[in-house]
Amino acid sequence: MAIPSPAGQRRSRGGTRSVRSGRRYRRPIAQALVFGLVTALALVLGAAIGARRSLPEHLYASLLGFSGGALVSALSFEIFAAADKRGGVWLAGAGLLGGAGALILLDAQLLNRVRGSAVGLALLAAATLDGIPESLALGVSLIDGTSIALLVAIVAANLPEAVGGASRMRENGNSARFILGVWSGAAVLIAASVLLGRLLLGGAPGGAIAILLGFAGGAVLAALAALASFVLPEAFEHGGPYVAFSTVAGFFLSFVLSEG
Repeated sequence: MAIPSPAGQRRSRGGTRSVRSGRRYRRPIAQALVFGLVTALALVLGAAIGARRSLPEHLYASLLGFSGGALVSALSFEIFAAADKRGGVWLAGAGLLGGAGALILLDAQLLNRVRGSAVGLALLAAATLDGIPESLALGVSLIDGTSIALLVAIVAANLPEAVGGASRMRENGNSARFILGVWSGAAVLIAASVLLGRLLLGGAPGGAIAILLGFAGGAVLAALAALASFVLPEAFEHGGPYVAFSTVAGFFLSFVLSEG
């Protein structure tokens, strides 16, 4: 029976380490791709629904309320808590304020258009503007493990946003092909943001990640506040108490998932 030489044993061990390293590298890529595809599919599905029909007003209002509650809970218990853990409350707070300020500046002209005629395109831009930072945060959150609560909150937000924006586009005379095309483009950007957040920012220092997570949280909170000024009043008018209960349900479900 032939006995492997020490050199052969070293090559074998080196090859084994290389295979294991490759598997460890592919695992986060696969996980980020899956999460990115799920968030993107919510946008495409919502656009496909809105391009053909409008949801009943009370159902649409309840979905908006649920997504708002889920996002607030996920931002509190997932994003900001992780930012505080990685860099401390001051760096997390600086990122939070920076993200809110950046989104307010970007949305200044956008919100004026929402109140005008190009509502559908403006809602598309708004979904993309707040979708990219929250998707980056989702990618970064995968470093410490699977963040199901944040994923559910983003999907819950993407679906009604796309339904509402696509419905307004259809009412303005845009074709279903055009609507699906532009929302699919936004979906690609959001899916890519999850992947970039996991791979490019995974090795960043703790302070940098704290600022980034805080920035994402501030941007999403500012977007929610902006939506509350002109979308949620209409939603509450049509949905009534259903909106309040659905908001509480979204918050509680996200909290349970974050604690699980």
